[in-house]
Amino acid sequence: MLSKEQIEQVIEEKIRPGLRLDGGDVELVEVKDNKVYVKLQGACNGCPMATVTLQFGIFKVLKENIPEIEEVVPV
Repeated sequence: MLSKEQIEQVIEEKIRPGLRLDGGDVELVEVKDNKVYVKLQGACNGCPMATVTLQFGIFKVLKENIPEIEEVVPV
């Protein structure tokens, strides 16, 4: 089972610093059935590159660190 704390740690250490450099942020909303539900915030919210950020940024980093993750879903 995925640990919300483990996911939050990866977000805090490896994902959030890069997003904040561009004025954005991400909030972990829920973890369910090996899917991670997140909300993009700040400059990331509504950005045309948000899909790229989710798939090639957030999902990639989470998957590398926690292989059980199957999908990152924006809410």
